[in-house]
Amino acid sequence: MAKYKVALTTEERAGLEQLVAVGKAAARQLTHARILLLADTAEGEERTDSEIRDALGGSLLTIARVRQRFVTEGLEAAVRPRPQPPRPDKVKIKGDVEQELIRLACSDPPAGRCRWTLCLLADELIALGQLPAVSRETVRQALKKTTSGPGSSRYGASRRRPTPNSSVAWRT
Repeated sequence: MAKYKVALTTEERAGLEQLVAVGKAAARQLTHARILLLADTAEGEERTDSEIRDALGGSLLTIARVRQRFVTEGLEAAVRPRPQPPRPDKVKIKGDVEQELIRLACSDPPAGRCRWTLCLLADELIALGQLPAVSRETVRQALKKTTSGPGSSRYGASRRRPTPNSSVAWRT
């Protein structure tokens, strides 16, 4: 990997020092600002990546990436973290598949079983052609978010029981 030289202007250096001094930013921003301040060659003192790692406790790859982003994309890109890439839809069981799962879970279990297990429900959804593949954890999460269970009407919470009032005066 090529070595990227960081040369901060006086305005950039002052801005980074202000950011670090205030300390009211995200931890990643503060770490990247400290990396740039230590990697600055404009002051005449040049530090290696391993010296910066020893001073800050980060990884060599992070230091190299921050240097590269500063040289190629500028100060803002080097200090501000990139947005996370969009993730695929986390909820795999929804709509008609969710209704089928609830119908299955509420129905009688297969012969020889006393109740539905998560693995049985997952296998049954695959056998019915509802999903090409599904894990038991996905089935568990789908059943947990429904309010059809014997719990309360709130998601994932137990029914609150009234507690006796402890401020009542003692009677003698």
